[in-house]
Amino acid sequence: MTTLTLPFTATATAAKSGFDIGPVARTLVSITCFTMCFFVVIALGRAAFGLVDNLHHYAKLPVIIHVVSVLPAIPLGGYLLLAKKGTKLHKQLGKVWLVLMLITATSAIFIQSSGGFSFIHIFVPVTFHAAWKTVATARKGDIAGHKKHLVFTYLTALMIPGVVAFAIPGRLMNTMLLG
Repeated sequence: MTTLTLPFTATATAAKSGFDIGPVARTLVSITCFTMCFFVVIALGRAAFGLVDNLHHYAKLPVIIHVVSVLPAIPLGGYLLLAKKGTKLHKQLGKVWLVLMLITATSAIFIQSSGGFSFIHIFVPVTFHAAWKTVATARKGDIAGHKKHLVFTYLTALMIPGVVAFAIPGRLMNTMLLG
């Protein structure tokens, strides 16, 4: 008898190896986490060594809160998705990650360009909804749903806005990375 597994689900052998997300999700999380962390380190290094001019106009409290909460959420989220699940450490760090994501989303509400919201603000309600679904599925014991929502949240509510932050000229991370 053969069993059909979806790419975002884990098999019994995958669980034994320490991974409990499927190979496609594991690959996406690994690549995006490493790439985003790499670009963040380069951008922060450029700023720290004074290679970026005119950062003073980003020195607003919502921007500072947003950056300080999102930067640790990138590697922490990747670690949580790739490390052993269900341990006390996993649960504690998962709560920290979720709080960081909610702080990031809340602070984004107060960051407005040209006096209004931009298209990237769509990720604020996406993050709030995903946080609610993540907690709800975990409390119900729906671990498959919990994993699905967390992979989705990591890739869509953290990585897509991160790519946009690096790609669009004038945004802080773009300015820090490319000058």
